[in-house]
Amino acid sequence: MATVKFDNATRIYPGNDVPSVDKLNIDIEDGEFLVLVGPSGCGKSTSLRMLAGLEEVNGGKIWIGDRDVTNLSPKDRDVAMVFQNYALYPHMSVADNMGFALKIAGTDKAEIRKRVEEAAKILDLEQYLERKPKALSGGQRQRVAMGRAIVRSPQVFLMDEPLSNLDAKLRVQTRTQIASLQRRLGVTTVYVTHDQVEAMTMGDRVAVLKDGLLQQCDTPRRMYDHPNNVFVAGFIGSPAMNLLNVPVTEGGARFGSGLLPISREDLSRAGNEITVGVRPEDVDITSEGDGLPLTVEVVEELGADAYVYGTPASDKAKDPTAPVEKPFVVRTDGRRPPMKGETIYVKPKEGHLHVFNMETGERIGD
Repeated sequence: MATVKFDNATRIYPGNDVPSVDKLNIDIEDGEFLVLVGPSGCGKSTSLRMLAGLEEVNGGKIWIGDRDVTNLSPKDRDVAMVFQNYALYPHMSVADNMGFALKIAGTDKAEIRKRVEEAAKILDLEQYLERKPKALSGGQRQRVAMGRAIVRSPQVFLMDEPLSNLDAKLRVQTRTQIASLQRRLGVTTVYVTHDQVEAMTMGDRVAVLKDGLLQQCDTPRRMYDHPNNVFVAGFIGSPAMNLLNVPVTEGGARFGSGLLPISREDLSRAGNEITVGVRPEDVDITSEGDGLPLTVEVVEELGADAYVYGTPASDKAKDPTAPVEKPFVVRTDGRRPPMKGETIYVKPKEGHLHVFNMETGERIGD
């Protein structure tokens, strides 16, 4: 077990002027499960590969425990990586795949067998040890890939989108197994995904990257309740947070026919307009004329809940045929949802408003 530290770690690919990862600073605790998440091209997989030794570090350092591993080869870092495509040897049995790294390292055959059987028991693979990978399902192959990492007893597990090849139901099941397994083994784990639901449900902490820059590193709950900027606010959460640019007036911000109370101190840090954010579950449907009018475009009925997707009525009045680029989403009672085409009025629940500087995108206030 070990801590991991990215200390201003930077990666610039040949021919590029802009770093793919720019001065990344993260301290990962011993035994922590950290998830790197962000859109495609944000630098999350590059960061993981830098830690694994598969990508050169052009600036800064990377530490595992008290060792500076920046210039060490992958085999000297004592890490084990689980890849997206399993990377199993098709001609070898499950047992041989799981024990191959130990065999190469010259470990005694009896010790290899013991470790493989222990890992197979943990992963419920005991009955598959003599099978070839082609005889296994996608979920079973991914468990074999994890077993191969476990038998090495590394200081750090690295996982690069290990669930992206699985179907939706199996992904939910397997992510639960991975999170449970990590807590049981207590091995420091760095996990990369583009799926923010995976990130929020699995990680002790989540690090959000955009264009090679770290936007926020925090617990899932803190990140959901206190996003640092507009990007994190819009990226974390499903459905995403509603974000609107609204004019500032005396005592607050104009929200349809209503006024959102904002402290004088916060208003002093904003310009003539601010970006306000509110999550779909923190919106109330009010009486007519009170709040922001929305024209209902789509209603997703999910049983107990329904998600209402609407366009501000003023936008709809300007061009009724215009496509809905960024609908305003409201979670409401699934048994009595509004009808498509209806106009409803909404406003944020008290204490659940997020305020951002419109120019910088940074959060204003607590």
